[in-house]
Amino acid sequence: MLLRYHDVMQVPYELAGRQRQKSRTREALVAATRKLLAQGGTPTVEEVAAATGISRTTAYRYFPNQRALLLSAHPETLQRSLLPDDAPGDPETRLDLVMEAFIRTTVEWEPQLRASLRLSLEPGADQPLLRGGRAIGWIEDALAPLRDTNPEVDIRRLAVAIRSATGIEALVWLTDIAHLPRAEATGLMRWSARALLQAAVAGRAQLAAERRPPN
Repeated sequence: MLLRYHDVMQVPYELAGRQRQKSRTREALVAATRKLLAQGGTPTVEEVAAATGISRTTAYRYFPNQRALLLSAHPETLQRSLLPDDAPGDPETRLDLVMEAFIRTTVEWEPQLRASLRLSLEPGADQPLLRGGRAIGWIEDALAPLRDTNPEVDIRRLAVAIRSATGIEALVWLTDIAHLPRAEATGLMRWSARALLQAAVAGRAQLAAERRPPN
């Protein structure tokens, strides 16, 4: 998956003069933040500045507070689809492919996503870009063939249900609360997605059959 940090959050200081050098400085600060998060910490601006050898004053010019710093470490993807160009037409296979990519990214970026999740739970907090429902769009894309084969299925509703059973929130619950190994937790998320799809298709088909007038 194509990932990048939040360059959209650049501050005015970064936009005036020596932009290449400033870009390298930002990259160093973001990289150090991600490293410290991966080690289990929740770094402050001062700690990241010390880890990079950059002065606190300079670091604060890029990130005025800890929240802005932690948000910068959040992965952002601009992809509209997680499916390959030669994606099959079968919804279940398509969903498996999307879940594989989505869950792999969730695990690879777990420390950053956990930090982002904590930030998103703060009262009145702005949501990081990857928490804006983009995954629902990826799942809807996987389920798109249902519009022709099973028009009775509410694709949006199904995509929301699948998203609720996957992602960082589900991973945190499965590993921290249910105490499952990560391999088992990720397998269960994929199983849940597939089960929800199968239940939706079977359930709507049964409902349509019950509504069909007798011969």
